[in-house]
Amino acid sequence: MRRRFDLLIIGAGIVGCMIARALSRFQLSVALIERANDVGMGASGSNSAVIHSGHDPVPGSNKAILNRRGNELWRLALAEELDVPFVQTGSLVVAVGSGELPSLKPLYERGRENGIDGIEILGRAAVLAKEPLLTPEVSGALWSPTAGVVDPFAGTYAAAENAVANGVTVILDTEVRDLLIVDGAIRGVATTRGEYEANWVINAAGVHADELMHMAGDHPEFTISARKGEYFIFDPARIRLSNVLFPLPTEKGKGILVTTTAHGNVMIGANAETIPDRDDASLTQPGMEEIFASARRLVPSLDKRSIIASFAGVRATGKGHKDFLIEHSASARGLINLCGIDSPGYVSAPAIAERVALMLKAAGATLMEKERWNPRRTAPPSFRRLSHTQRAELIHLEPLYGRIVCRCEEVTEGEVVAAIHSCVPARSYDAIKRRCWLGTGRCQGGFDIPRVLEILSRELEMPMTEVSKRGRGSEYLFRRTKDEPSALPRCVGDETAAHELVAGGARS
Repeated sequence: MRRRFDLLIIGAGIVGCMIARALSRFQLSVALIERANDVGMGASGSNSAVIHSGHDPVPGSNKAILNRRGNELWRLALAEELDVPFVQTGSLVVAVGSGELPSLKPLYERGRENGIDGIEILGRAAVLAKEPLLTPEVSGALWSPTAGVVDPFAGTYAAAENAVANGVTVILDTEVRDLLIVDGAIRGVATTRGEYEANWVINAAGVHADELMHMAGDHPEFTISARKGEYFIFDPARIRLSNVLFPLPTEKGKGILVTTTAHGNVMIGANAETIPDRDDASLTQPGMEEIFASARRLVPSLDKRSIIASFAGVRATGKGHKDFLIEHSASARGLINLCGIDSPGYVSAPAIAERVALMLKAAGATLMEKERWNPRRTAPPSFRRLSHTQRAELIHLEPLYGRIVCRCEEVTEGEVVAAIHSCVPARSYDAIKRRCWLGTGRCQGGFDIPRVLEILSRELEMPMTEVSKRGRGSEYLFRRTKDEPSALPRCVGDETAAHELVAGGARS
């Protein structure tokens, strides 16, 4: 297969989706190519979800400039335009004990140099007033009022949905295998689904961005070091916080934080383990112990028995290169490389998208604005957030909203069906989970999974054995046990199975 676009974006994480949205403003045919079966399945969906204020990066660096601008965009326009959960909580960099207190001053000065509004150093009493669960050993903190938390899944797929509504094509389950370069100019990409032609290609491939960059002959000395971070999420009925809490930063980064989330849970993480496998998102016992020891230093009341979920993400850290690498290819005209986009990559994404548009224009791309570009995306109804009157009205319009499929989070069949048929469709259990938030409560999907599998099978007209957790290779069920589901085993030890379908290897 060979298709033609004006511009291709490789990678549908938050950076790629924000670039797609920004470029949908112009009269260009744009395609967003992603190897996974949904957008945001890499680091963009496995991070701290913090909209950093920007006090931490080295002044004058890409990280400092783009973090500050990205924070402004999220707070002042983007979260509202895309209708995604965002809470401006502020953040505290906490000094524990009198010996750490002097270290706050250099952080404050760096924040002032980066132009961050409202930062100040607070004394012990003021800090405890903001966050009473902090350790009584706290001696002070750097307060950054512009920081906040966002739903990282919603931010990514909302940007993709808005891009699609404005004409962008999203191509999933498609891995880029090579760059097509002719006479020193980019001409497209070769993928697992054929070739796609274009005169402009944006490399936003996350942990694999250096591999694509090397295909063009750019920066052979630059290598991405995959750094894994583990996280743990707590039952909001057991503990709640109001802020984002950081320890003093180290050479490895901002440190293991303790934070609230956009949905009200407490989350702790992440550690930083350099790993050889860039796709290794496994969890480890040593990682859990490391994270808890650090997190309890800030909030001693954290209890492992209150954990309801855990996950890990892999950050694309440039080996020996601590800043974002954002530049035109020196080897292939029309190629823009975005490499080493680790923290604060999520908050910086809309600012990176702005810069890419300016880079394209400066390089000679024709960017004519559309007469009817719509920056707004409206989220579908969330049943648990509606009043009783609103719920009744919604059920009257669509009875499927009267059927609860997830008890913990009060998610309805109507929401699941809407996610499946959205403009960036959810075609797996995890894709629906990211959009509707089902399976994130205390039972972690124990109630809803069978029903959601049935709905996916029905709505996508696929056999139950093809319904997956996160795409090909993660199917829940692998065969029928008999032709007649009504037949039941006659006694203990009967080889005839009692259930129509047998579970496969994929588990929640």
